[in-house]
Amino acid sequence: MKSSFKEQLNQILNCDLKMTFPTARSMKRKLYFFVGPTNSGKTYSAMQELIKADCGIYLAPLRLLALENYEFLKENNINSSLITGEEEIFNEDSTHICSTIEMINFELQTDVCVIDEIQMLEDSDRGWAWVNAILGSPASKVIMTGSVNALDALKQIAEYLGEELEVVKFKRINPLEVLAQPIPFRELSKGTALIAFSRRDVLDMKSKLSKYFKVSVLYGNLSPEVRKEEAKRFRDGQTDILIATDAIAMGLNLPIKIILFTTDTKFDGVSSRKLTPNEVIQISGRAGRYGHHEVGYVGATNKNVLKHIDEMFHSPLRTIKPPFKVKATLEQISAFASHLGTKDLTKILYFFSKNMKFTGPFVATNISNMIELAQIVDGKIALKLEDKYLLAQAPTNTKSPLLKDAYFSYVNAVISKKPCDYRLSINIKTLAKTELDLLKAEDEVKKISLYLWLSYKLPEIFYDIENATKHRILVNQYCEDSLKLNLKNLVPNRQNFRKDNRDGRDHRDDKENRGRRDSKDRKNFRTNKPGGQNESFAKKEKTEDASRPPRKFHKDTKPQIEKRQEVKKHKIQKKETYE
Repeated sequence: MKSSFKEQLNQILNCDLKMTFPTARSMKRKLYFFVGPTNSGKTYSAMQELIKADCGIYLAPLRLLALENYEFLKENNINSSLITGEEEIFNEDSTHICSTIEMINFELQTDVCVIDEIQMLEDSDRGWAWVNAILGSPASKVIMTGSVNALDALKQIAEYLGEELEVVKFKRINPLEVLAQPIPFRELSKGTALIAFSRRDVLDMKSKLSKYFKVSVLYGNLSPEVRKEEAKRFRDGQTDILIATDAIAMGLNLPIKIILFTTDTKFDGVSSRKLTPNEVIQISGRAGRYGHHEVGYVGATNKNVLKHIDEMFHSPLRTIKPPFKVKATLEQISAFASHLGTKDLTKILYFFSKNMKFTGPFVATNISNMIELAQIVDGKIALKLEDKYLLAQAPTNTKSPLLKDAYFSYVNAVISKKPCDYRLSINIKTLAKTELDLLKAEDEVKKISLYLWLSYKLPEIFYDIENATKHRILVNQYCEDSLKLNLKNLVPNRQNFRKDNRDGRDHRDDKENRGRRDSKDRKNFRTNKPGGQNESFAKKEKTEDASRPPRKFHKDTKPQIEKRQEVKKHKIQKKETYE
């Protein structure tokens, strides 16, 4: 007897998630959790297990990490391949694969699978990929690395799977201390990383500090290639100071001695809020890299920020709790479309998140960016549902005009089914002169990444891989060369260059002149334990002040006095940045 429409829909809506990964269910798997703080050797130990295996796969949260561990395996004479959303380096003799986590092959059986940064399973946009990897990795030994706040979550998932979970604990190799006093900008020492939480703040800070130090920067909008090059400059001692956002918290191994927070708040996409213990501890752990420094230090640039950082550093991590988010698959989307009689992807996604039920500690979810792109592609009647689903998952951000224009162009190419070449949108013949120039270049790299991502999904349409890859190298080099400039040319400081309307003169802050003088002593700043006075700056200023001839005073006429008082009355007072 045929089941009714309602019964069929109920079967689709009630899913035992683990059974959607048949290859993993056919294997006898054992789960391992290598748990510990940053700089504890847990990821290194997991990679050693991967090297010993006859075949295996490493799943990375970032393309940069996938590339780093691909190179690590090659250095250990392991034949390897690299697979990310926008590139493949395939070795026919490879026994191991390094991949971004979304690119996992659920049909390829291996001996060992390493899933890095497992605490990402609570991420609102990408957590589904870690859930799928835990449930579906087709490996005899599944090694997960991460922080202790994921332990309870993994125990619940292991119980749901009916699989054994062995917990291997790691301790931090060298100590990490919170400084008792803040360190102002004028007392920074070599090996310090400053933490801000916006691209604008990072670039503005570099503009000011470049007068005193050689500076590297790291923030999320930079491409992996540029981030890697900036990190290399800091690692090799070409730069003294690193200024970074929380992008520093994941993956990059850097010889940081001191981490200083410049603020204790961040904008999380919804509102500005105080930093949590998880965020402070994850970022702070990057200080005191083993093999470079015996002790790591964490602090702040002012007293109020330091008080909050100290409190959060000594607070317990917030435990990751269920339910864990699950994204709709193409099979589920197609089934819902058939039963609901619609090809409107946005409606189907909302129906999925509202009505889908999973066995175990899981919940159906929609990804905000996917909903936004679904609304765009639903306006294209000629698109097939599977093409809509593919395009809605594209790695792009429509808040950027450059990326939005590119996305619409590529969607139209899919509709017309005509070959689409890659075309450069910006001028890279001269280096960036403004922050906007640099931002456009960063977005151009993302546009290239989008094109390359589409080229692996729809190669007959997006065929121009060689040209796109060549321009990615050129635009990345443009970004890197621009960042090496003194950023006062990139980010004009409106306060320092504001003109007085009365006389048209350029009233620059005296600190610029001091900065020009003090920059000669960059090599002399202290490198001992932080917290004391930076004598190189203080002595230099004192000596030069003493060598100046005494100031001569002249009696001004009454009109001169009145004019000077009027100018002083309207003069804009400057804030001393470094004191």
